[in-house]
Parts: sequence; structure tokens; C-alpha cells
Amino acid sequence: MMKPHTDKTHAGRTRCPLQELLTRLGDKWSLLILCTLSNAPNNCARFSELKRGINGISQRMLTATLRNLERDGILTRVVFPVIPPRVEYSLTPLGKNLLQPVESLVGWVEQHWETIEKSRSVYDATHTPPAMAKEIIVQTRFSASR
Repeated sequence: MMKPHTDKTHAGRTRCPLQELLTRLGDKWSLLILCTLSNAPNNCARFSELKRGINGISQRMLTATLRNLERDGILTRVVFPVIPPRVEYSLTPLGKNLLQPVESLVGWVEQHWETIEKSRSVYDATHTPPAMAKEIIVQTRFSASR
């Protein structure tokens, strides 16, 4: 069984690198950016190409996520001195190395998505969400008091 490694930070708190990286990569957009870059020619794309390739991402969120991935060494940002400015993002060797487990995860999702959706349907059909249960109780009490 895998056991996350922890060590002490400067403040004396326990730090888990696995938890930190999963927090970064497990956000809503990071893996989609990696997948988009992996499908781009030379694993390189302009900001506007990334924005067009990722449905629903805002300019602000794309900027923030790209900065975080750059900070972690997963991608690089290159600004070309032209007018208007041209900025390209590309995967670093570390980012390219990360593609293998990401592709495995994507493959797993594709292979099992139908089963997951069926499980969700069965669960939803047999479990009443807490908010709905509370509403049903209130409605039942109101109907009974009439």
C-alpha cells in the first residue's frame, strides 16, 4: 500500500508533497491544460489557443492556473517581443514526464465512465440528498398540520 511521505516545514507543520501536488493537479483546470498542451504541435500553444481549447475556462482562471503550473516547473512561458505581444506556453521535460500518468488516468476514465454513470444513477435513485430530505420533512409536516 502506498503511504504518503511527509516532512516538516519551516513553521514546524507537517507537509505532504503528494497532497500538495494533488491539490494543484486536482483542481478544475490543470489537467485540462496539460491535455490541451499534449495535443498541441510540439506541446506548445498560445494563450488564445488554450482558452479556445478548454471549454468554460475564464481568462482570469486560465492565467492563474498557467502561473501555478509554471511555478511548479510543469510548463514554461515565453514572451516574444512583437506587437501585439505573443505568448506561448509549452510543457517542460517535467511536464512531458507527467503526461504518462495523466494519460493513464484519462484512459481509466474513458474505460470506466459508463460504469461510473450507472453507479451514480443507482445511488441517486436510492438515496435522497439531505437538502431534499429536509424539504420533504417540512412539506410533510405542513401537509399534516392542515
